[in-house]
Amino acid sequence: MANDQILKNTNAKILDEFNASIMFDKELYSQDIRGSIAHSQMLQEQGILTKEEQESIESGLLQVKEEIESGKFEFSLAYEDIHMAVENRLTEIVGEPGKRLHTARSRNDQVATDFRLYVQEKSLSIKGLLKELIEAFVSVSDKHTTTLIPGMTHLQHAQPLNFAYHLLAYANMFKRDFERFESSYERNNYSPLGSAALAGTPHNINRDSTSAKLGFKAPSAHAMDSVSDRDFALEILFNISTSMMHISRISEELVTWSSYEFQFIRMSDEYATTSSIMPQKKNPDVPELLRGKTGRVYGNLISLFTVMKGLPLAYNKDTQEDKEGVFDSVKTIEISLKILTQVIKTMIVNTEKMENACKIGHLSATDLADYLVQKQNMPFRTAYYITKDVVAKANSLNKDISELNLSEIRESNEEIKDINEEIIMYLDLRNSMNARISYGGTSTIQTVEQIKDFEEWLINN
Repeated sequence: MANDQILKNTNAKILDEFNASIMFDKELYSQDIRGSIAHSQMLQEQGILTKEEQESIESGLLQVKEEIESGKFEFSLAYEDIHMAVENRLTEIVGEPGKRLHTARSRNDQVATDFRLYVQEKSLSIKGLLKELIEAFVSVSDKHTTTLIPGMTHLQHAQPLNFAYHLLAYANMFKRDFERFESSYERNNYSPLGSAALAGTPHNINRDSTSAKLGFKAPSAHAMDSVSDRDFALEILFNISTSMMHISRISEELVTWSSYEFQFIRMSDEYATTSSIMPQKKNPDVPELLRGKTGRVYGNLISLFTVMKGLPLAYNKDTQEDKEGVFDSVKTIEISLKILTQVIKTMIVNTEKMENACKIGHLSATDLADYLVQKQNMPFRTAYYITKDVVAKANSLNKDISELNLSEIRESNEEIKDINEEIIMYLDLRNSMNARISYGGTSTIQTVEQIKDFEEWLINN
């Protein structure tokens, strides 16, 4: 019998550990207490609680909050989740009124409300961090509207750009991320509280009241959908994953640009480390970590998609698996955005190396073809093959096409033997960059306009 009792106790302990969520959903303590205060206030407004009972409950909940934040509160598996832990401690403090708090609600709508409040708050927080990152890109861009850098396709030198233009591509990516969080916030700003288990409640509650107290736009429209919906959690995971993908892309460029082969930038010593065995090396650890953490948040997104894909209505215990991945992804994106902002602000740009790199790969070749089409009235295909001959001539002289003189250009192809010296201007790298005057192009004029647009957007958001 003794052995049987030991086994039974062991099995019970294992089940408690398996079933409980308190050790991770305690992250939601402030949202849970906030929701409970709003619920108690509404119950008092509706005559379900007396004024004295509500005041006692609210005071007790604020005491629980203080105990948690000061480290005095004991989180125990015995209470399974943060909701029961708070309610039990509340009842210990205030007695009978604490037992009345759960009137007209279920843990199903309670957790949906807490979690949605958390996601909404974090969406605003991440938006703010994205804005700070965009500001950093715009600030650095403003200093480099004339700095040349080779623009690449397929990682091959393609056309000359200015460095500001290249950085503003990332500013645009992160602006879209900002807008995604903004859109998700608006779409999900509805309160599940009062949906109860799945079908509403017979109590005379006022869901508009609790919704307004918690800062939601309105109550959610359908109780069953409200308690089983986790689209809002999937959305923030998708938004974070997209932002991390953009972080990973700029991180890859930072790693490349800081390499010995490129030397376009040098990262501050705060965000790079020396090798443990090779004292001459400085490793781009921070962008590498940022790049690596992207896979982590992707995993959290796919994990929740997989949890949700086969769930029948309404609430199922499977959705207890919705929170850890979101908490982890939120913490990952928050620290990633903070540290990337500092990396961008503090990086040292080697303008000479960037401009010299533009003399490799014949970046103004397209300008020659465009010149022959526009000024010499040639068919594009003819101009294309003549340009190839000019590039071949430059290669034979071990020069970049932008460095050829007029006689060398004329010698490259019979059809341009009489071309005038105007062509030299078109092959100049900076002229090539500044020729791209179309809206959204890389010319300094267009880039300055893009910076102005961003500065105005930053003021208004």
